[in-house]
Amino acid sequence: MKDWFKSGSPWIWMTAGAVSISLISVIGLLAMIAWRGLSYFWPADIYQFDVRQGDTQQVVIGEIYDREQVPSKRLLNMGVDLKGHQGETVERILVKTGNREYVDLDFRWILQTDINATEKKPGIAVFERSRNGNFYGFVEQVIKDGQPVDNEQLTVLIERAVDLADKAVDLQNGEIGSINYRLERIRLEQKSLELKGELTAEIIAQFEAEKEQLKEQYSVYEKELFQLRKALDRDEVVVRDMRDKLVTLRIADVLDVHFPNDMSTLDKTGRFFVQLGKFVTDDPREANTEGGVFPAIFGTVFMVMLMAVIVTPFGVIAAIYLHEYAAKNAVTKVIRIAVINLAGVPSIVYGVFGLGFFVYMAGGSIDQLFYPEALPNPTFGTPGVIWSALTLAILTLPVVIVSTEEGMSRIPSSLRQGSLALGATKAETLWRIIIPMASPAIMTGLILAVARAAGEVAPLMLVGVVKMAPTLPIDGNFPFVHVDRKFMHLGFHIYDVGFQSPNVEAARPLVYATAFLLVTVIIALNITAIGIRNHLREKYKSLEH
Repeated sequence: MKDWFKSGSPWIWMTAGAVSISLISVIGLLAMIAWRGLSYFWPADIYQFDVRQGDTQQVVIGEIYDREQVPSKRLLNMGVDLKGHQGETVERILVKTGNREYVDLDFRWILQTDINATEKKPGIAVFERSRNGNFYGFVEQVIKDGQPVDNEQLTVLIERAVDLADKAVDLQNGEIGSINYRLERIRLEQKSLELKGELTAEIIAQFEAEKEQLKEQYSVYEKELFQLRKALDRDEVVVRDMRDKLVTLRIADVLDVHFPNDMSTLDKTGRFFVQLGKFVTDDPREANTEGGVFPAIFGTVFMVMLMAVIVTPFGVIAAIYLHEYAAKNAVTKVIRIAVINLAGVPSIVYGVFGLGFFVYMAGGSIDQLFYPEALPNPTFGTPGVIWSALTLAILTLPVVIVSTEEGMSRIPSSLRQGSLALGATKAETLWRIIIPMASPAIMTGLILAVARAAGEVAPLMLVGVVKMAPTLPIDGNFPFVHVDRKFMHLGFHIYDVGFQSPNVEAARPLVYATAFLLVTVIIALNITAIGIRNHLREKYKSLEH
């Protein structure tokens, strides 16, 4: 045993075991998140339960969300009638009933002892709506322009309504939004000239003529918008719900319909990918408990890329100074200690710093210098994506500095001396030899910075992220990229849905789905950076030899 320990084999096995446990833990965690999140998009079967509670008999239609065992003694102590049940536990089922406007809660627990019969009836429709969540029931009649038509036309009418709604939204956010933006710009330009004392009657007349022209265009688009909304109100569908009552739904409020009990496994697989695609590409609805997360995906990627553009040059310049130019004295030691300590500062402190320095001080100064006509409404003196990117750039700056310095320290001094001996200046040596060879290390620092920045939430809550951003930071209005706007973020979306949602049960699967999506986005960004790093490593490998 003594010889075996001296050989180092135990430490090899311990290291291998630790690595294996870590890999199993990470893979298991990702698998659990993926399963809990992706299963949300699988079309669940809809059941009809005949429930009797006391003297009340009712029918409940919904999908089974969860099951759990409850101790019988606890239920008996609460005065619950178990109808002669003799077991130690009683199963209860969490059923999503939907039909939010007609029931107190769209989730309810039902004891197995209260269920007289459970049946998976064919023909039960699941209506996905733009508000009030899902609606479950049997399609009784489809009405097109006031006249009953064949039920088979339901899907066609829904697709028509969705297409008209998309056109209305595009018109409102596109042409009408552009006109409103230009009218606001004219107002600000007029006020700016007024503050400078350069506003003349001729300029006012030009502004008024331009505004009149824009208002004429606005009325044309407004009429088109009203026509689209009127066309949306044409069709209806009559549904028999679980109360055995007929309910008329506006097809304009219906986004999709499917009949899960009538679908084959292949049909459900296709439906699964359709729902997954909607989750990635649609906007959120119903306080973020319904719909998709596209604005959050866009905001996360845009903010991280903007942060990477900011942090990389600053981190590389700081590392070059510390490694190539700074003298080995007490000041340099203090700077290095400060860089190391910065990496250990809690992220919320960076958020407070970003709010005080970037938003209030820098942003407020920019507003006073360049946007006085917009005051007291702030332009840059309010949280926005640019301040979030700068805050996270400072947060991840130590990672880039340390990684770049380590890469530069591995470059042999003979390369520097050879370059200088051939007549190159120190700046040319850095630009042509040192920085290209250290680029893989720079990319490593950037990978670590992106991984940390994409998952940060606490500082972003203070400097730019919001629950719901009506517009993206990029649109068709000049200057096209609006870094002063607030944005949505996948990390904050997880926090909001998981802890601020009014409907906890409906939000729970979305927490897992969004968490898995955030991990996927971070992995995609890292794989892209790793690919660039490997390309640079192969490109400059010959210089190392």
